[in-house]
Amino acid sequence: MKKRAAILVPVLALIVILWFALAPPRFWLNLTRRVDLSDPVAAGQALVTQYDCQACHQVHGQGRPFGPSLDGVTRRLEADELRLWLRQPQKVKPNTTMPNLRLSDSEIEAIIAYLAANDQ
Repeated sequence: MKKRAAILVPVLALIVILWFALAPPRFWLNLTRRVDLSDPVAAGQALVTQYDCQACHQVHGQGRPFGPSLDGVTRRLEADELRLWLRQPQKVKPNTTMPNLRLSDSEIEAIIAYLAANDQ
């Protein structure tokens, strides 16, 4: 019995570690990727740079036109639609090339605030 427990505990620990690394649950993302929203526009701008959104999208006319331009996106889509896109793009469009960046809720809010500020 002790031998089983000695094997089972590390195996379960490895499974949990892999789960959190490969497909972290939302509560974990919100704990580990929390963004200070005292200035959400500045935080969003930093995140757009950090996640290199301009590698695929144009922002302020700068970047690659591989994906849709993010200029004017908050006028084209409601905030809830943008939240879903940023949270789980494959659920919105199953064959999309947009990766799931595993963003926390505060990161999503900051990015939307930045995009909205640019669309005014």
